Amino acid sequence: MSDFDDATQVAADGSTAIRDGWDINGNANGGYLMALAARGLRAVAGRPDPISVTGHYLSPGKAGPAQVDASVVKSGRRFATVTGQLSSGGKPVMQLLGAFGDLSLPSSTYEHISLSPPELPPFDECLHRPPSQGAAQVTMMDHLDVRINPAHTGWVHDDRNGVAEMAGWFAFADGRPIDTLALLMVCDVFPPAVFHLDMPLGWVPTIEYTVHVRGIPAPDPVACVFRSQVVQGGFLNEDGEIWDSTGRLVAQSRQLGLTPMV
Repeated sequence: MSDFDDATQVAADGSTAIRDGWDINGNANGGYLMALAARGLRAVAGRPDPISVTGHYLSPGKAGPAQVDASVVKSGRRFATVTGQLSSGGKPVMQLLGAFGDLSLPSSTYEHISLSPPELPPFDECLHRPPSQGAAQVTMMDHLDVRINPAHTGWVHDDRNGVAEMAGWFAFADGRPIDTLALLMVCDVFPPAVFHLDMPLGWVPTIEYTVHVRGIPAPDPVACVFRSQVVQGGFLNEDGEIWDSTGRLVAQSRQLGLTPMV
């Protein structure tokens, strides 16, 4: 069993655990929490792929026993919509709403995409994500292979370029294939794009996080790019795109977070 599959196990009764080592300074990564909870919602939906999942974060996720409670809002021909909550220690951690379906089924062949994959150096020429951001330790990097475009690493040396963009490659350290459930986490494992701006490095707490899964990724690492257009009043937004090895867009994300906490 891969590290990710082991860390997102959910029993039939919804019992689970937030695993140690998938955190930033002791607070579980928001993408990991979404993937963990969505695995429980997916089982209730009876459909293999998350299509759209939105999570509101209610309290920090700490390592320990947890529970996913989920119920079907509506089940139709193509999608099942499920609502649910991830709780731990008697406290709600996350409230979710998700639509689940089967992306392997035939669909319309018409496409119009005005976006394009990020221009990146090859995987082996990009740099490993540092295991820390400021004073915050990113322990989940022990399980992941996140490579950052060298042009986007100036923040590590306090050499900011003033452009809130972060791009690079994602793969699992143990070689696990990237599936639609993993995409929910992939959209939240890069350093925040705002690190290129004049603000401190630290933990960026998530308030709300949405992922739209557009397709089943082809094998090999996925190319990722994240951009922030607005930082205002102590909040920031970050929009993400995930592209597979064939150049196909497989996920988009939007996150509302707080500016870095040190």
